[in-house]
Amino acid sequence: MLLNPTGGVLGGDRLVTEIELEPGTHLCLSTPSATRVYRTEAEPAILDAVIRVGEGATLEYFPDHIIPHAGSTLRQSLRLEMARGSRAILVDSLASGRRAHGERWKFRELDLRTEVRVSGRPAYINRTRIFPGALRPDQFGLMEDFDYMTCLSVFADKFTQWAEVWEGLNAELERTPEIRGGANLLAHGGCVARFLARSAPDMTRMNKKLWNLARQTMLRLSPFDDRKY
Repeated sequence: MLLNPTGGVLGGDRLVTEIELEPGTHLCLSTPSATRVYRTEAEPAILDAVIRVGEGATLEYFPDHIIPHAGSTLRQSLRLEMARGSRAILVDSLASGRRAHGERWKFRELDLRTEVRVSGRPAYINRTRIFPGALRPDQFGLMEDFDYMTCLSVFADKFTQWAEVWEGLNAELERTPEIRGGANLLAHGGCVARFLARSAPDMTRMNKKLWNLARQTMLRLSPFDDRKY
């Protein structure tokens, strides 16, 4: 478990995390609860993480979602460096804000970046920037009445059964009417699924289903019990 003792991040905070998996190791990494980003009057909160996955190692990174409070600004980056024969499953989720407090899309800015390199070569770059003051995400054709968004990414060097992973993720999303999303294959060595949900429980259930499906199809492992309470 990755634990931030403050229970959230403030403007001006800069938290840097570096993790290294030795060759042949397997790490399941999560957080004990959601990441709360508090209001700032000036500087953004900055979260930078670098994870190096050694040769033949496996990473499962499943943090809880981000909850941006009204007036907050977050800049988050994750760089994943994968060696030969390594594998990784990443889950990245966020909420529109503290909906029960009337703070839907009331944050200032979210700037999220994920970069994956395999054997030193770029494999995947994802950038999400949301400015509710300039463009409301709840417009038609964007988030609409959905309040939660997840991106699940699967990467593996020397893996070939990507059609099985892609078909399984898509089938799971299609059979859940309260979820809107789909999966796509990357040009080489990966698959990405994205979906929208209207509630945190719906998002959490789908995150677990997709994660365990990826574990089964790529890692050939049974579902993982990540009970936190």
